[in-house]
Amino acid sequence: MTRTQKKIVMYSTAWCPYCTRAKRLLQSKGWAFDEIDVDGDDDKRAWLREVTGRRTVPQIFIGEESVGGFDDIHALDRAGELERKVFGA
Repeated sequence: MTRTQKKIVMYSTAWCPYCTRAKRLLQSKGWAFDEIDVDGDDDKRAWLREVTGRRTVPQIFIGEESVGGFDDIHALDRAGELERKVFGA
């Protein structure tokens, strides 16, 4: 049986240590993800604040769902929930 991965998008900046940690976590799982650099992009940052209610990066989306930043996906991973979100129930 082949599992289909939901699209993962991470909004980040190059200088953010939590962005680096989030990338490492996703890469350690072998999952594909798109990274969008929002450094200096006020429109994208404003959109992220509107959609997520947060001002910080990274902001990670799995499918259409905003799942938060590194601390959030790390907690999901420790709880065994991250893979379920990425591949469905």
